[in-house]
Amino acid sequence: MSTSESPQRTTDPSEPVVRVNDLAVTFPTMDGDVRAVDRLSFEVAPGGALGIVGESGSGKSATSLALMGLHRGTRARITGDITVAGTEVVRTEPDDTHPREPRVTHASDAKVRAMRGNDIAMVFQDPMSSLHPQYTIGDQLIEAYRTHRPEAGSAAARRRAAEALDRVGIPEPAKRVRSYPHEFSGGMRQRALIAVGLMCEPKVLLADEPTTALDVTVQAQILDLLDDLRHEMGMALILVSHDLAVVAGSVDEVLVMRDGVAVEHREVRQVLSRPEHPYTRSLLDAVPRVDVSNAERRARVRAERREHASGSGTEEAVREALKAADTPRFGALRRRPRERVGQDGAPAARPAEGPGHEAHESAETPLVRVEDVRMRFRVRGGTFGGGSDFYAVDGVSFELHKGETLGVVGESGSGKSTLVRMITRLLQPTEGRVVFQGHDITRLPERRLRPLRRDMQMIFQNPYSSLNPRMTIGDSIGTALRVQGVRDTALIRTRVQELLERVGLEPRHYNRFPHAFSGGQRQRIAIARALILRPKLVVCDEPVSALDVSTQEQMLRLLSELQDDLELTYIFVAHDLAVVRQVSDRVAVMRKGRIVEMSRGDDVYEDPSHPYTRQLLAAAPVLDPDEAREHRAQRAELRRQTGSGQPAPSS
Repeated sequence: MSTSESPQRTTDPSEPVVRVNDLAVTFPTMDGDVRAVDRLSFEVAPGGALGIVGESGSGKSATSLALMGLHRGTRARITGDITVAGTEVVRTEPDDTHPREPRVTHASDAKVRAMRGNDIAMVFQDPMSSLHPQYTIGDQLIEAYRTHRPEAGSAAARRRAAEALDRVGIPEPAKRVRSYPHEFSGGMRQRALIAVGLMCEPKVLLADEPTTALDVTVQAQILDLLDDLRHEMGMALILVSHDLAVVAGSVDEVLVMRDGVAVEHREVRQVLSRPEHPYTRSLLDAVPRVDVSNAERRARVRAERREHASGSGTEEAVREALKAADTPRFGALRRRPRERVGQDGAPAARPAEGPGHEAHESAETPLVRVEDVRMRFRVRGGTFGGGSDFYAVDGVSFELHKGETLGVVGESGSGKSTLVRMITRLLQPTEGRVVFQGHDITRLPERRLRPLRRDMQMIFQNPYSSLNPRMTIGDSIGTALRVQGVRDTALIRTRVQELLERVGLEPRHYNRFPHAFSGGQRQRIAIARALILRPKLVVCDEPVSALDVSTQEQMLRLLSELQDDLELTYIFVAHDLAVVRQVSDRVAVMRKGRIVEMSRGDDVYEDPSHPYTRQLLAAAPVLDPDEAREHRAQRAELRRQTGSGQPAPSS
């Protein structure tokens, strides 16, 4: 790219490229003012990296929006000083005539618009809501460039767009500039959004939860990309996340926020190895870890419940709980051998039983048996309107016993969600059999399937989209009872309120609507709705992927307690390997519609037999910054060995 196309801008390395001093952001509400950010101060040097970490509602995003000047036109009141790349976005000075009301000045709208994208660019959490669905990726890149470089011609702008896509690892960039957002995978859309931010080579890149909804391999690719770009371009990085493991290997300093206040701000190794504030320690404790087994975690949960009830010491209670875990159920689980695996990596299918098999099921009959199931979709395409067959799930077999938790892990597009939707008969398999409680339900008509639905329920990923916003939570939860024939309104209300209390909500909230609850509370409502019929099987499809780590820990603890109390059987689908290990007795690793490895959770994590499983484990975030850097270097070496200068594209 020539100098005429992108003027070089120099930055004094001795001067911070971002300076925030006593920032306060206040939102007026009907219940009074809410201070979202309270006297926050920090600096970021050119080429430096700062991680801003905290729970939902801690003020992270409010701070990010203030840096970009995006609170303009809202009712938010901002005081303090914000300087970005020499532009004073906000400046507050004392006013002698009104000491309690300091004089606040703002940069002009034109100056802030010139700063956005040119000096500081932002990568938002959800790329699909940030990219316009009716414009090509290239058009949106070109618009971002020509807004700040109006002198550039269309041909030069298009070349620049292709260069930006190539820089972020999009294959065939000259061709993909003509693609629309829906034609990209989730990881590729996030890369495209980063490319938009890089079009004018900003001095600061602000990434607000850029990897929250991505699987571990794509997350690792995005974090590697941000780190490479920071060092290549000398660009400062501000990485906002609720997960300390995400920022561990990507930043120099960590600022921990709680209720709008910075409770800790130090070098990343100091914060992670010697946290000073109790809140930071609680965030670290809440981070799921791949080195903690399901047995250890369940023992600790049971021990803490026992300690709460009896007052005994936690460590002694943990030892007792670990001994109690060696029951016939868990002992049988430990003795179960590693699943047979065929030459193609998929578990070998068990022979189909003959007619009348269901009538002779023994006491050891699995609750669920999946036999060589396939799900075929017809993909349209071709010059003459032809198409091809695509198998989202291809020859999967396994058994699931009562009281067990099977974790299903894999990248986006591996077939996890399609598989569990076939098990719950939200989809009918193209081939194979699904046997539930000894009954073949593969092709049962809905009329005969309805009585069985009370025994199998599903918790979806996004509770807000699965709850009717026009129904109270009481009605949403109680609907399942009405569908199953319960007509006593008082009984329904009593059952719902008892369950609300059981999942940690207030029974008096029966008549509230979903919008009145936080994300974690809505997920509790979704759990209550799944449990109202007292099912035997609960399928959890990414139930904690969008929650911050402390809320995630609360949900996992709740699911564990409910399993113990109600003897539930779980299928737990997630892309987070640490979460899957901590809740699962057995783990199935899926890739391209097939199970490539399936065994006890400890075996899969401590002695993985398939290269793909090892690849997933290598991509999992870790809390040790030095270890995270080592993993990044290993991934870079692997890319060099495979001849790819950029991270492998998501598919």
